[in-house]
Amino acid sequence: MSITVKRASQLKAKPDSHQLGFGTIFTDHMFNMDYAPDKGWHNPRIEPYAPIPMEPSTMVLHYGQAVFEGLKAYRHASGDIRLFRPQENFRRMNRSSHLLCIPEYDEAMALDCLKELLRIEKDWVPDAPGTSLYIRPTIIAMDPFLGVRASHTYRFFIILSPVGAYYASGFNPVKIWVTRNHVRAVRGGVGEAKTPGNYAASLYAGEVAHKHGYTQVLWLDGVEQKYVEEVGAMNIFFVIDGEVITPALNGSILPGITRDSVLALCRSWGWKASERKISIDEVMEAHHSGKLQEIFGSGTAAVISPVGELKYGDEIISVTDGKVGPIAMKLYQSLTDIQYGKAPDTLGWIEPV
Repeated sequence: MSITVKRASQLKAKPDSHQLGFGTIFTDHMFNMDYAPDKGWHNPRIEPYAPIPMEPSTMVLHYGQAVFEGLKAYRHASGDIRLFRPQENFRRMNRSSHLLCIPEYDEAMALDCLKELLRIEKDWVPDAPGTSLYIRPTIIAMDPFLGVRASHTYRFFIILSPVGAYYASGFNPVKIWVTRNHVRAVRGGVGEAKTPGNYAASLYAGEVAHKHGYTQVLWLDGVEQKYVEEVGAMNIFFVIDGEVITPALNGSILPGITRDSVLALCRSWGWKASERKISIDEVMEAHHSGKLQEIFGSGTAAVISPVGELKYGDEIISVTDGKVGPIAMKLYQSLTDIQYGKAPDTLGWIEPV
């Protein structure tokens, strides 16, 4: 399929790269593509950023049949624009689509379309330290129908947003709250899919956590509420007695691409890195025995997010004296150096645009 391009007649003023927040500014153009049973995915096009017309009865508004992804484009010191493991994002999006009964697409074609969009919007990729162009591919159900079934028609779109740090505090330790009263997902559902409903299910507990001064919620498994799963917007890691541990993927945890990158880096350095069940009681006991060295999250938006405080029940524990730990710091520095072209890409993760 060939991509058609319609340029915006008037371009927006570019923001100051040193004053960027997260997810509030959008570029001049977007990518759109449609699906119909008789045509498959068709009409790939780049056109001015604009609202998507839809009926009040559009199925995504009522039944939440949608998937999305999040990745970034980085401006290297050379001025070139690069992506970090984009094939993995499009592959994961197809896996999410399968779970939501959404037709899968050609991943190589989607990457080509994204690159074309980025070439058009290259001047939107910021160059200030720590900034990037956030990329949000999304698929939504488009049938105007009020019956519970999979939609027959879909819209695939990609929008772009120049961003600074995900957290206003920057690369500093956050505080997380372990909930025992709420459940986000269970095995056998769609917890491993990147779908809007998973995030909607996390909002109430997140608001409770914020009211108590905590940044994010740490979720336990939905059956026994005993085993650690993930944080609201991140996968979670613990460093216990020299071992880097993250919960094993079990069908209700998002298979994070940054999570996978952290494990790969740790193993390439000869560190002991494990994916296994870990209970919240094991974490607390490790703290009490002095073996809990660090806690940190991983995700596209924040990359690495050190945890300085954790609250479970009535107990509050401080981790690394509320400061950034050496392992979180090394991982953050190593990943961002690869992403921005300051270090060699020995693992083949960088994709030029």
